[in-house]
Amino acid sequence: MTTPPSYSISMRLRRTVLEEAYVSVPVTAEVMLPEPDEDGRYRLDVEKLWAEAVRMGIEGGGWQVESTEVVPHPIQQAPPGVQL
Repeated sequence: MTTPPSYSISMRLRRTVLEEAYVSVPVTAEVMLPEPDEDGRYRLDVEKLWAEAVRMGIEGGGWQVESTEVVPHPIQQAPPGVQL
């Protein structure tokens, strides 16, 4: 008995892995606004704070997977190296 031919369809998938990390940004002059408010208090510069947090996340470790999602890729095409 011979085995009947088998066919398959290549499907392109997309996997997205979201990771999270916590960083502790030191409150230093580098993340503060240069001038005090009218009440004389110095305030955080939120843009500088976020920039420093991102820098620390890039350089540091401690990343943990938060979630993984696998979905059909919105653009289906032949796998690399396949001649049509």
